[in-house]
Amino acid sequence: MKKFGTTIAGFGGQGVLFVGQLLAHAAMLEDKYVSWIPSYGAEMRGGTAHCFVTIAEQEVSSPLVENPDGLLIFNNPSLEKFEPKAVQGGYLLLNSSLVDQPLKRNDLKVYKIPANEIAAELGENRVFNLVMLGSFIKATGLVAEGSIYRALAEVLPAKRKKLLPMNQEALKKGIEAIKK
Repeated sequence: MKKFGTTIAGFGGQGVLFVGQLLAHAAMLEDKYVSWIPSYGAEMRGGTAHCFVTIAEQEVSSPLVENPDGLLIFNNPSLEKFEPKAVQGGYLLLNSSLVDQPLKRNDLKVYKIPANEIAAELGENRVFNLVMLGSFIKATGLVAEGSIYRALAEVLPAKRKKLLPMNQEALKKGIEAIKK
């Protein structure tokens, strides 16, 4: 891997930016070069949100990801916006619980993850984003599983530390969803 650009996209409030931060932090723990840049609409909660994460073996020249190697898509509008931009043969991970429109391309490695259903089985619907992240790192091999768990422990705010076991379980379930 010389350079891998990722776009993570969904509605505000879905934890899009948090997932991007976790991925970037995990890569930094592995001494990789990283850039992370967030973008969200006028309304943070309920508006559109996406972020770009670039992980590389050398310094990253631009934080923007125009043609992502990987897409982590949480909703239909994000699929419409970013599917056309992905590189041929890139990774496309969809939250199949919320993304129900047909794909326009057949040249991507597609993984449909029922993230909301998996999160509901854990008893906490809000962790679907971590289910998706677990699946993404398993499918791409972008960072080691141990690094993502360590990043979660370091990045999770102090007021949310009691949620660490649930969040770790969500990552694990996402990883297992790819193994199946």
